[in-house]
Amino acid sequence: MEARQLLRGYLSLDCRRAVMANFKSSCSILLLERLEDTTVNYILSHPEYSSIFGADLKHTPAVSDPVLRSIGVHSCDPEAAVTMSAEVVSAAQQLVSACLEEDNGCPIILICGPKNVGKSTFSRYLINQVLQHIPCIDYLDCDPGQTEFTPPGCISLLRITKPVLGPPYTQQREPHKMVYYGEVSCEENLERLLESVKYVMTSYKREQPLIINTMGWVRGFGLLLLIDLIHLLSPSHIVQMAIKDKNAIEPLTPEYVRSSTGLMTKGQSQAQCRSLDLSDEEGQEDSYHSYYKASRGYDLIQIESSFSGAGDTKNIPCHNWILRDLAMLGYISKLQQFDPDQIIPLNALLPYEVPFNAVAVRVIHADVAPSHIMYSANASWVGLCHILDDIRSQDSGPVLLTQTPICDCLGFGIVRGVNMTKKVYHILTPLPPETLRQVNCLLIGSVSIPHSVFKHQPGVQGDVPYVTTEYDFSIYGSGKMKLKKHLRRREHQ
Repeated sequence: MEARQLLRGYLSLDCRRAVMANFKSSCSILLLERLEDTTVNYILSHPEYSSIFGADLKHTPAVSDPVLRSIGVHSCDPEAAVTMSAEVVSAAQQLVSACLEEDNGCPIILICGPKNVGKSTFSRYLINQVLQHIPCIDYLDCDPGQTEFTPPGCISLLRITKPVLGPPYTQQREPHKMVYYGEVSCEENLERLLESVKYVMTSYKREQPLIINTMGWVRGFGLLLLIDLIHLLSPSHIVQMAIKDKNAIEPLTPEYVRSSTGLMTKGQSQAQCRSLDLSDEEGQEDSYHSYYKASRGYDLIQIESSFSGAGDTKNIPCHNWILRDLAMLGYISKLQQFDPDQIIPLNALLPYEVPFNAVAVRVIHADVAPSHIMYSANASWVGLCHILDDIRSQDSGPVLLTQTPICDCLGFGIVRGVNMTKKVYHILTPLPPETLRQVNCLLIGSVSIPHSVFKHQPGVQGDVPYVTTEYDFSIYGSGKMKLKKHLRRREHQ
């Protein structure tokens, strides 16, 4: 009777009778529903990604059950499935126990390793395991090129309260604090990445466990950057993932890290190991400094990735730039606030009008002449930020920043157009008006609007705006100038 009552809200009478005909008191009922929401429908509306959720069933044997076969469930090669080794399960159990015990305060867990070794998969698995025991966990994303819960190019701190069950582009979440770094690679400005992490970390109060996601760049400057992050964030546990049977980096033991010099911090052999200078953070609690002193010691957990293709970046099923585009489409889908079954093209949505003198503008990734700033802003993906400086001017012209600020990013938008006559920006954004009132800075980075948005403009006759096939890259100035901003080690300065 209980099973019949539960099914009544989901199935018709005939379907309920068919299910209950084979039902026993020892059975469980698994209810499968087709995933249809605004994000999925919007992504599928772009021809390039219309089959992103499909599966190639040509070479997979069909399941015998007709019900499962009718909804797309098919047999899978066990080697292609996501499986957790005993080593991974044991490491996760150890970390879950640390989160529950809290003997030395809430644990700070840093996950590191080279590309394509399973860092993101392990992070999701660990988050889901921890959430079975406590209501929430914090997540610090330090990888601007492969973000988990935000559009690309961000350093963010989030509070996770729900299990992580889908790919990043289906689970865009509201961050607790976020900085728009503006690039998917940090090679050209390592110092600003560290400053961004430092700024975001000021919001972490160590009231719940923290999982830190790092980049897959662990060689050369990447290793020095990782050492700086360890010095700065002072983790209680480090999960170092490596590739089985391949040359790995040195084990990141407390002794090794303590004596190593990073880009911004010295090793203990040269000076008392300490974190980055935090004295300029006015108004921070005294407890902040006690949390982020250089590592006094931590538990190192080493995991060898043995799945097929581990560490082989050439055979990744989906390129990173595709995942980044999908994450941005997932964010843009928030603009579809009307009928979820009716997709309204972006060129049919009404934008906000923002006066030139109401917001400051800064191009992050390149030096742009003031006379060309409006060209850079037009049809750009922009971070909608709040800076403390008063930027309003009596002049009606644009306000240009000379330096890139490290500031709160409240969300993102698309500059659909620039009206030079009325001196306003036309911006599309899903942010509510009460949040937009705080925005006084537009940051333009190297993260561009997905090409599928430009190519998919329904109702346009003739030439498609912003799209051309006649572009000559040999023309001087047609590409952006790259600026290397590596830092020299302190002992060389």
